[in-house]
Amino acid sequence: MLLINLVRSLLLFSMAALLLVSQVYADYSQHTKAAAFIDKMVNEHQFEREQVTAWLAAAEKKQSIIDAISRPAEKTKPWKEYRKIFLGQTRIDQGVEFWNDNAKTLRRASEELGVDEQIIVAIIGVETRYGRHTGKFRVLDALATLGFDYEPRASFFVKELENFLLLAREQKQDPLVLKGSYAGAMGFGQFIPSSYRAYAIDFDGDGFADIWNNPVDAIGSVAHYFKKHRWEKGEIVFSRARVAEGYDKSILNEKVRPHYSLQELAEKGFSPVNKNLRGEEKVVPLVYDGEHGKEFWLGFDNFYVITRYNRSQLYAMAVWQLSEELRYAYEQQLPL
Repeated sequence: MLLINLVRSLLLFSMAALLLVSQVYADYSQHTKAAAFIDKMVNEHQFEREQVTAWLAAAEKKQSIIDAISRPAEKTKPWKEYRKIFLGQTRIDQGVEFWNDNAKTLRRASEELGVDEQIIVAIIGVETRYGRHTGKFRVLDALATLGFDYEPRASFFVKELENFLLLAREQKQDPLVLKGSYAGAMGFGQFIPSSYRAYAIDFDGDGFADIWNNPVDAIGSVAHYFKKHRWEKGEIVFSRARVAEGYDKSILNEKVRPHYSLQELAEKGFSPVNKNLRGEEKVVPLVYDGEHGKEFWLGFDNFYVITRYNRSQLYAMAVWQLSEELRYAYEQQLPL
Protein backbone atom coordinates (compact mmCIF):
# COMPACT_ATOMS: atom_id res chain seq x y z
CA MET A 1 0.00 0.00 0.00
CA LEU A 2 2.83 2.37 0.86
CA LEU A 3 4.45 1.60 -2.49
CA ILE A 4 1.19 2.33 -4.34
CA ASN A 5 0.78 5.65 -2.53
CA LEU A 6 4.39 6.56 -3.30
CA VAL A 7 3.89 5.79 -6.98
CA ARG A 8 0.70 7.85 -7.03
CA SER A 9 2.46 10.77 -5.38
CA LEU A 10 5.31 10.63 -7.88
CA LEU A 11 2.86 10.51 -10.78
CA LEU A 12 0.92 13.51 -9.44
CA PHE A 13 4.14 15.44 -8.88
CA SER A 14 5.34 14.62 -12.40
CA MET A 15 2.03 15.68 -13.93
CA ALA A 16 2.06 18.95 -11.98
CA ALA A 17 5.64 19.59 -13.05
CA LEU A 18 4.79 18.92 -16.69
CA LEU A 19 1.79 21.22 -16.48
CA LEU A 20 3.90 23.97 -14.93
CA VAL A 21 6.52 23.62 -17.64
CA SER A 22 3.89 23.67 -20.39
CA GLN A 23 2.36 26.83 -18.90
CA VAL A 24 5.54 28.76 -18.26
CA TYR A 25 8.12 27.65 -20.75
CA ALA A 26 6.03 27.42 -23.92
CA ASP A 27 8.33 27.94 -26.90
CA TYR A 28 6.52 30.68 -28.75
CA SER A 29 8.77 30.32 -31.77
CA GLN A 30 6.93 27.02 -32.38
CA HIS A 31 3.43 28.42 -31.81
CA THR A 32 0.97 28.03 -34.68
CA LYS A 33 0.81 31.83 -35.04
CA ALA A 34 4.55 32.36 -34.88
CA ALA A 35 5.46 31.74 -38.52
CA ALA A 36 3.18 34.50 -39.81
CA PHE A 37 4.44 36.91 -37.16
CA ILE A 38 8.08 36.17 -37.90
CA ASP A 39 7.50 36.56 -41.64
CA LYS A 40 5.90 39.95 -41.07
CA MET A 41 8.76 41.22 -38.92
CA VAL A 42 11.27 40.04 -41.54
CA ASN A 43 9.45 41.11 -44.70
CA GLU A 44 7.87 44.38 -43.53
CA HIS A 45 10.41 45.59 -40.98
CA GLN A 46 13.66 43.92 -42.11
CA PHE A 47 14.41 42.12 -38.86
CA GLU A 48 16.72 39.12 -38.92
CA ARG A 49 14.66 35.93 -38.91
CA GLU A 50 16.98 34.21 -36.46
CA GLN A 51 16.74 37.12 -34.03
CA VAL A 52 12.94 37.25 -34.00
CA THR A 53 12.80 33.48 -33.64
CA ALA A 54 15.21 33.63 -30.70
CA TRP A 55 13.14 36.33 -28.97
CA LEU A 56 9.96 34.29 -29.31
CA ALA A 57 11.74 31.19 -28.05
CA ALA A 58 12.86 33.15 -25.00
CA ALA A 59 9.37 34.46 -24.24
CA GLU A 60 7.60 32.69 -21.37
CA LYS A 61 3.90 31.98 -21.18
CA LYS A 62 2.45 33.40 -17.96
CA GLN A 63 -0.91 32.09 -16.87
CA SER A 64 -1.00 34.80 -14.20
CA ILE A 65 -1.12 37.38 -17.00
CA ILE A 66 -4.17 35.75 -18.58
CA ASP A 67 -5.81 35.51 -15.16
CA ALA A 68 -5.14 39.19 -14.44
CA ILE A 69 -6.49 40.53 -17.73
CA SER A 70 -9.61 38.40 -17.31
CA ARG A 71 -10.62 40.21 -14.12
CA PRO A 72 -9.70 43.93 -14.32
CA ALA A 73 -11.00 46.15 -11.52
CA GLU A 74 -13.02 48.18 -14.04
CA LYS A 75 -15.20 45.12 -14.68
CA THR A 76 -15.42 43.67 -11.19
CA LYS A 77 -15.78 46.66 -8.82
CA PRO A 78 -18.53 49.28 -8.48
CA TRP A 79 -17.49 52.93 -8.24
CA LYS A 80 -17.77 53.06 -4.44
CA GLU A 81 -15.06 50.36 -4.19
CA TYR A 82 -13.02 51.38 -7.22
CA ARG A 83 -12.72 54.94 -5.88
CA LYS A 84 -11.07 53.77 -2.67
CA ILE A 85 -8.18 52.27 -4.63
CA PHE A 86 -7.07 55.64 -6.01
CA LEU A 87 -8.28 58.36 -3.63
CA GLY A 88 -6.40 57.46 -0.46
CA GLN A 89 -4.47 60.06 1.50
CA THR A 90 -1.14 58.34 0.85
CA ARG A 91 -1.57 58.66 -2.90
CA ILE A 92 -2.49 62.33 -2.50
CA ASP A 93 0.55 63.01 -0.29
CA GLN A 94 2.84 61.20 -2.69
CA GLY A 95 1.34 63.18 -5.55
CA VAL A 96 2.08 66.51 -3.88
CA GLU A 97 5.64 65.31 -3.28
CA PHE A 98 5.96 64.36 -6.96
CA TRP A 99 4.53 67.74 -7.97
CA ASN A 100 7.00 69.57 -5.73
CA ASP A 101 9.93 67.56 -7.07
CA ASN A 102 8.93 68.22 -10.70
CA ALA A 103 7.25 71.62 -10.45
CA LYS A 104 9.27 73.30 -13.21
CA THR A 105 8.76 70.43 -15.63
CA LEU A 106 5.03 70.27 -14.94
CA ARG A 107 4.67 74.01 -15.40
CA ARG A 108 6.54 73.87 -18.72
CA ALA A 109 4.49 70.91 -19.93
CA SER A 110 1.29 72.73 -19.05
CA GLU A 111 2.38 75.94 -20.78
CA GLU A 112 3.84 74.34 -23.92
CA LEU A 113 1.39 71.49 -24.41
CA GLY A 114 -1.80 72.95 -22.95
CA VAL A 115 -2.62 70.35 -20.30
CA ASP A 116 -3.46 71.09 -16.67
CA GLU A 117 -0.67 70.15 -14.28
CA GLN A 118 -2.95 68.29 -11.87
CA ILE A 119 -4.21 66.00 -14.64
CA ILE A 120 -0.66 65.00 -15.60
CA VAL A 121 0.18 64.25 -11.97
CA ALA A 122 -3.07 62.34 -11.46
CA ILE A 123 -2.51 60.11 -14.49
CA ILE A 124 0.96 59.15 -13.27
CA GLY A 125 -0.43 58.69 -9.76
CA VAL A 126 -3.22 56.36 -10.85
CA GLU A 127 -1.01 54.41 -13.23
CA THR A 128 2.11 53.81 -11.15
CA ARG A 129 1.97 55.76 -7.87
CA TYR A 130 4.32 58.31 -9.41
CA GLY A 131 6.76 55.77 -10.77
CA ARG A 132 6.87 53.51 -7.72
CA HIS A 133 5.12 50.55 -9.37
CA THR A 134 5.80 50.37 -13.09
CA GLY A 135 5.30 46.61 -13.53
CA LYS A 136 7.05 43.37 -12.74
CA PHE A 137 6.45 41.39 -15.94
CA ARG A 138 8.80 41.25 -18.88
CA VAL A 139 6.96 43.05 -21.66
CA LEU A 140 7.97 40.33 -24.11
CA ASP A 141 6.32 37.67 -21.93
CA ALA A 142 3.15 39.73 -21.49
CA LEU A 143 2.65 40.50 -25.16
CA ALA A 144 3.56 37.01 -26.39
CA THR A 145 1.23 35.41 -23.84
CA LEU A 146 -1.68 37.69 -24.73
CA GLY A 147 -0.97 37.82 -28.44
CA PHE A 148 -0.71 34.07 -28.93
CA ASP A 149 -2.77 32.59 -26.09
CA TYR A 150 -5.53 35.08 -25.20
CA GLU A 151 -8.07 34.77 -27.99
CA PRO A 152 -10.47 37.59 -26.95
CA ARG A 153 -7.85 40.25 -27.83
CA ALA A 154 -5.15 38.27 -29.61
CA SER A 155 -4.96 40.46 -32.71
CA PHE A 156 -4.55 43.61 -30.60
CA PHE A 157 -1.69 42.18 -28.57
CA VAL A 158 0.09 40.65 -31.56
CA LYS A 159 0.08 44.17 -33.03
CA GLU A 160 1.50 45.48 -29.76
CA LEU A 161 4.20 42.81 -29.86
CA GLU A 162 5.12 44.04 -33.33
CA ASN A 163 5.27 47.62 -32.04
CA PHE A 164 7.30 46.52 -29.04
CA LEU A 165 10.06 45.01 -31.15
CA LEU A 166 10.07 48.09 -33.37
CA LEU A 167 10.24 50.30 -30.29
CA ALA A 168 13.11 48.31 -28.80
CA ARG A 169 15.06 48.70 -32.04
CA GLU A 170 14.29 52.41 -32.37
CA GLN A 171 15.23 53.19 -28.77
CA LYS A 172 18.16 50.75 -28.72
CA GLN A 173 16.67 48.71 -25.86
CA ASP A 174 16.95 44.98 -25.16
CA PRO A 175 13.45 43.46 -25.55
CA LEU A 176 14.41 40.67 -23.16
CA VAL A 177 14.95 43.14 -20.32
CA LEU A 178 12.17 45.74 -20.45
CA LYS A 179 9.45 45.29 -17.83
CA GLY A 180 5.90 46.55 -17.49
CA SER A 181 2.36 45.61 -16.55
CA TYR A 182 0.56 42.36 -17.30
CA ALA A 183 -0.80 44.09 -20.43
CA GLY A 184 2.61 45.23 -21.66
CA ALA A 185 2.31 48.86 -20.54
CA MET A 186 5.55 50.59 -19.56
CA GLY A 187 7.02 53.41 -17.54
CA PHE A 188 5.64 56.15 -15.29
CA GLY A 189 2.57 56.65 -17.47
CA GLN A 190 2.12 53.02 -18.55
CA PHE A 191 2.29 53.47 -22.31
CA ILE A 192 1.64 50.41 -24.41
CA PRO A 193 4.21 50.09 -27.23
CA SER A 194 2.04 51.68 -29.95
CA SER A 195 1.31 54.64 -27.66
CA TYR A 196 4.98 54.98 -26.84
CA ARG A 197 5.87 55.14 -30.53
CA ALA A 198 3.07 57.63 -31.24
CA TYR A 199 3.16 59.94 -28.23
CA ALA A 200 6.33 59.57 -26.13
CA ILE A 201 8.59 62.61 -26.46
CA ASP A 202 12.10 63.58 -25.45
CA PHE A 203 11.16 66.42 -23.11
CA ASP A 204 14.61 67.08 -21.68
CA GLY A 205 16.44 67.19 -25.01
CA ASP A 206 18.93 64.38 -24.41
CA GLY A 207 17.98 62.53 -27.59
CA PHE A 208 16.10 59.70 -25.87
CA ALA A 209 12.39 59.56 -24.95
CA ASP A 210 12.86 57.66 -21.70
CA ILE A 211 9.49 57.08 -20.03
CA TRP A 212 10.90 54.14 -18.05
CA ASN A 213 13.23 56.01 -15.72
CA ASN A 214 13.04 59.73 -16.52
CA PRO A 215 10.15 61.68 -14.95
CA VAL A 216 10.83 64.66 -17.23
CA ASP A 217 10.20 62.63 -20.38
CA ALA A 218 7.29 60.85 -18.68
CA ILE A 219 5.59 64.13 -17.79
CA GLY A 220 6.11 65.52 -21.27
CA SER A 221 4.85 62.32 -22.86
CA VAL A 222 1.64 62.18 -20.81
CA ALA A 223 0.96 65.82 -21.63
CA HIS A 224 1.68 65.20 -25.31
CA TYR A 225 -0.77 62.28 -25.32
CA PHE A 226 -3.49 64.51 -23.92
CA LYS A 227 -2.68 67.33 -26.32
CA LYS A 228 -2.98 65.00 -29.30
CA HIS A 229 -6.39 63.83 -28.03
CA ARG A 230 -7.57 67.47 -27.80
CA TRP A 231 -7.53 68.21 -24.09
CA GLU A 232 -8.76 71.76 -23.37
CA LYS A 233 -6.75 73.33 -20.57
CA GLY A 234 -8.85 74.88 -17.82
CA GLU A 235 -12.12 73.54 -19.22
CA ILE A 236 -14.71 71.53 -17.32
CA VAL A 237 -14.40 67.75 -17.05
CA PHE A 238 -17.47 66.66 -15.04
CA SER A 239 -20.50 68.25 -13.48
CA ARG A 240 -22.93 66.71 -11.03
CA ALA A 241 -26.39 66.27 -12.51
CA ARG A 242 -29.94 66.26 -11.25
CA VAL A 243 -32.49 63.91 -12.73
CA ALA A 244 -36.21 64.46 -13.14
CA GLU A 245 -38.85 61.83 -12.65
CA GLY A 246 -38.99 59.60 -15.72
CA TYR A 247 -35.48 60.50 -16.91
CA ASP A 248 -34.21 58.59 -19.95
CA LYS A 249 -32.10 55.71 -18.60
CA SER A 250 -31.27 54.44 -22.09
CA ILE A 251 -28.71 57.18 -22.76
CA LEU A 252 -26.66 56.72 -19.58
CA ASN A 253 -22.97 55.79 -19.81
CA GLU A 254 -22.73 55.78 -23.60
CA LYS A 255 -19.13 55.16 -24.63
CA VAL A 256 -19.05 57.81 -27.31
CA ARG A 257 -17.77 61.36 -27.63
CA PRO A 258 -20.14 63.76 -25.82
CA HIS A 259 -22.82 64.81 -28.29
CA TYR A 260 -25.90 65.98 -26.39
CA SER A 261 -26.60 69.66 -25.86
CA LEU A 262 -27.74 70.77 -22.43
CA GLN A 263 -31.14 71.56 -23.92
CA GLU A 264 -31.44 68.05 -25.35
CA LEU A 265 -30.53 66.58 -21.99
CA ALA A 266 -33.05 68.77 -20.20
CA GLU A 267 -35.72 67.28 -22.41
CA LYS A 268 -34.53 63.81 -21.37
CA GLY A 269 -34.60 64.60 -17.67
CA PHE A 270 -31.03 65.69 -16.87
CA SER A 271 -29.78 69.08 -15.69
CA PRO A 272 -26.34 70.19 -14.48
CA VAL A 273 -25.78 71.29 -10.90
CA ASN A 274 -23.09 73.66 -12.22
CA LYS A 275 -24.85 76.90 -13.16
CA ASN A 276 -21.79 78.52 -14.77
CA LEU A 277 -21.92 76.58 -18.03
CA ARG A 278 -22.00 78.56 -21.25
CA GLY A 279 -24.66 76.41 -22.87
CA GLU A 280 -22.89 75.25 -26.03
CA GLU A 281 -21.01 72.39 -24.34
CA LYS A 282 -21.59 68.83 -25.50
CA VAL A 283 -22.08 66.23 -22.79
CA VAL A 284 -23.00 62.63 -22.01
CA PRO A 285 -25.00 61.64 -18.91
CA LEU A 286 -23.39 59.13 -16.55
CA VAL A 287 -24.38 57.18 -13.47
CA TYR A 288 -22.01 55.76 -10.88
CA ASP A 289 -22.79 53.39 -8.01
CA GLY A 290 -21.60 55.56 -5.12
CA GLU A 291 -21.26 55.14 -1.39
CA HIS A 292 -24.70 56.63 -0.78
CA GLY A 293 -26.49 55.35 -3.84
CA LYS A 294 -26.56 56.37 -7.48
CA GLU A 295 -24.52 59.43 -8.47
CA PHE A 296 -25.53 61.23 -11.66
CA TRP A 297 -22.93 63.18 -13.61
CA LEU A 298 -22.43 64.90 -16.94
CA GLY A 299 -19.18 64.16 -18.78
CA PHE A 300 -17.74 66.84 -21.09
CA ASP A 301 -15.13 66.66 -23.85
CA ASN A 302 -12.24 66.57 -21.37
CA PHE A 303 -13.86 63.56 -19.69
CA TYR A 304 -13.85 61.83 -23.05
CA VAL A 305 -10.15 62.66 -23.53
CA ILE A 306 -9.31 60.84 -20.29
CA THR A 307 -11.11 57.78 -21.66
CA ARG A 308 -8.74 57.83 -24.64
CA TYR A 309 -5.99 56.99 -22.14
CA ASN A 310 -8.09 54.23 -20.55
CA ARG A 311 -11.56 53.38 -21.88
CA SER A 312 -13.08 52.85 -18.45
CA GLN A 313 -15.48 55.54 -17.25
CA LEU A 314 -14.59 54.55 -13.69
CA TYR A 315 -10.95 55.30 -14.52
CA ALA A 316 -11.85 58.72 -15.91
CA MET A 317 -13.72 59.67 -12.76
CA ALA A 318 -10.89 58.41 -10.53
CA VAL A 319 -8.30 60.45 -12.45
CA TRP A 320 -10.40 63.60 -12.31
CA GLN A 321 -11.26 63.32 -8.61
CA LEU A 322 -7.64 62.57 -7.73
CA SER A 323 -6.54 65.56 -9.83
CA GLU A 324 -8.87 67.83 -7.87
CA GLU A 325 -7.59 66.50 -4.54
CA LEU A 326 -4.01 66.99 -5.72
CA ARG A 327 -4.62 70.53 -6.92
CA TYR A 328 -6.22 71.50 -3.61
CA ALA A 329 -3.47 69.90 -1.52
CA TYR A 330 -0.71 71.43 -3.66
CA GLU A 331 -2.21 74.92 -3.51
CA GLN A 332 -2.69 74.69 0.26
CA GLN A 333 1.04 74.54 0.81
CA LEU A 334 1.82 77.58 -1.35
CA PRO A 335 2.49 80.94 0.32
CA LEU A 336 -0.32 83.47 0.17
